[in-house]
Amino acid sequence: MSFGLDVADEEVFTAVMAGAAFLRRAGVRTVAPFVPEDVLEDLAEFELLGGVTGPTTGPWPDAVLIGDLGARWDHALLNEAFRYVMDGARLVALQGGRYWLGADGIELDAGAYVAALEYATEREAVICGKPNPEFFRAAVASMGVTTDRPPIIMVGDDLWSDVEGAQRAGLRGWLVRTGKFRPDALHSSRVRPDRVLESIAELGERGE
Repeated sequence: MSFGLDVADEEVFTAVMAGAAFLRRAGVRTVAPFVPEDVLEDLAEFELLGGVTGPTTGPWPDAVLIGDLGARWDHALLNEAFRYVMDGARLVALQGGRYWLGADGIELDAGAYVAALEYATEREAVICGKPNPEFFRAAVASMGVTTDRPPIIMVGDDLWSDVEGAQRAGLRGWLVRTGKFRPDALHSSRVRPDRVLESIAELGERGE
């Protein structure tokens, strides 16, 4: 879905790109990927073992990478990630979302599994994508601009990952009442969007 936006592949900045950059800077060589298979090609510079690539008997990975596995998550996979982290692997996540909108309603997102691993291992995860403010700053920088050039606006349906994360990075956070938007979350949360839109279509209608 393009929503009328003409965007080239090289203009897209993803959490996988941010995650790979972090692992590279950290000197990580072996990664246990708990991410969709179509993401693995973006991690080709690392040795991948365990996780969705299948069981491994060793060596243990330097890092565990958590992504959007959705219904693929089960006890065995989560326990495998737990054991790697307990044995010293870094806990790295592509994003920290709480929930997302599936085909038949809201579903737990990667952030819930990251929180479970943090609780069980007493290790803090490095979140490379949303809501990490550095992710938004890096995305803005990839466009050749800086966050002090107003107005830079993040439009999304998630109060915490989209709106709050963007605001913490110095951007404006606009919330849309579509996707996984929930009125109760907006009313009870301390997060206050800079604007609330009925849908992203309003951007074109307003000429913004």
